Amino acid sequence: MTTLPELAARRCYRVVNPLHSAIYFAPDFGQELAKLGLEDSAAAYFVGRAAPMGRAGAGTITATFFNFSHDLIARHIPAAWDVVSPEAALDARLRAADSVLRRVLGEDVIASKEMAEAAELALRATEACSRLARPLYAAHADLPVPDAPHLALWHAASLLREHRGDGHLMTLVSAELDAVEALASHTATGQGMSTKWILRTRGWSAEEWEAGRQRLRDRGLLTADNELTEAGERLRQHLEKETDRLDAAPYEHLGAEGVARLTELATAFSTTARENGAFPADLRGKS
Repeated sequence: MTTLPELAARRCYRVVNPLHSAIYFAPDFGQELAKLGLEDSAAAYFVGRAAPMGRAGAGTITATFFNFSHDLIARHIPAAWDVVSPEAALDARLRAADSVLRRVLGEDVIASKEMAEAAELALRATEACSRLARPLYAAHADLPVPDAPHLALWHAASLLREHRGDGHLMTLVSAELDAVEALASHTATGQGMSTKWILRTRGWSAEEWEAGRQRLRDRGLLTADNELTEAGERLRQHLEKETDRLDAAPYEHLGAEGVARLTELATAFSTTARENGAFPADLRGKS
């Protein structure tokens, strides 16, 4: 039985996660990898997110990332590991997180007592995360916690992101959604990536994207004009509620007061980051 107000954990996650994910939309990590000889931006994402798992193969990355085309991943992995080792990628990723957060938050925020407080709260929440059946989280959980508060918060945000993400994949598999169907149904909610960004980054062709949408229509989940049907709405709501259930432990551990305070602090930080251009304006949308 939850002791938190309804949706409190989800709201907290949604404002903490941008503090991690901003690195994926900034040039900093790619620039750090380019200095090491890896200049392909698509390879940078796979290397950066998979590095905690060591020299992971394309199959492992496809399984754990879920919504990318395996062909796209195999185009870069394992060859990228011959250019940049996982250890070098992790060091480069932390340098990039430092430069991105300093730019989008500002030095005063980085040095503030609120930043230290948020880091402490987020790290406390991660104490209750579980490694079981959560490979991306488990790999990240083996990494050391950085000393600097803003990097400790980034690390904690990474753990909370991958813990929830691994649980979410369990719900997608249970609902018998493949990668394209999961993306297309999420896009139809208006909360997911826009079609343009998906086709640009996930490796699916326009034909594969439309075929996935058609499979959703055949299941009665999507209308002819790519809106969710009532059944589609119910499915997406079920997926989020089930993900909340699987991800409840860290927020229950932090407690209602801690969750509320972390939400307050992270909302201010993520709002500042967005206002300072941390994310593309057209990242989300139904079209």
